[in-house]
This record gives sequence, structure tokens and C-alpha cells, in this order.
Amino acid sequence: MPTTEQVHRLLEQGLDYPEIGRRLGVPAGQAYLIATGLPADGSDAPSPEERRRRGLRLRSQDLANPPHENPASSAKVHDWIAERVRADTQMRAAAEVDG
Repeated sequence: MPTTEQVHRLLEQGLDYPEIGRRLGVPAGQAYLIATGLPADGSDAPSPEERRRRGLRLRSQDLANPPHENPASSAKVHDWIAERVRADTQMRAAAEVDG
């Protein structure tokens, strides 16, 4: 888990939250939470005036839901599935009977 100091150091270098998240191996919203103590989804958020005073982003929702990755399109996943099929003789035999 990255520390507040790590996130702040990267912010001081001028990096944005998506890049900080990539470098630290966490979602951008989590990097924002670590740095600010506030959830990126906007819940439990201070007023716009308080945000400006504390130097927080006015909008952070874009950090809360990082893009997902579909592992079904990964060659590594296809290889794993193929190996599982080869290893399951009972299921292969059942498929031959039904086929």
C-alpha cells in the first residue's frame, strides 16, 4: 500500500493521479484517497470553497471508476483455460458421450 508521503512526493513532481496510480500500482482513485483522505467518487465531499482552500480537485469522479480489463481476451487466460480442459479427463469424456 503506497504511503501518503509517496503520493505527495509524486504530486510535487507534477504528476496527475492516473500516472501516480500507475507508478504505485493502485487505481487513480485510491491514490487520490491516500493523498487527500477523501473518496474520489464525491461522497463525503467538502464544499467547493473547502476544496479550493485545501487545493483539492473540484471534480474527482473520473478517478473513482478506472477502466476495466477483460481478461477473456488475454492469451495468458486462453492458455490457462486450454490447460484446464486438457487436465480434466472426466469432463472431456462426458463431452465425447454427449457429442
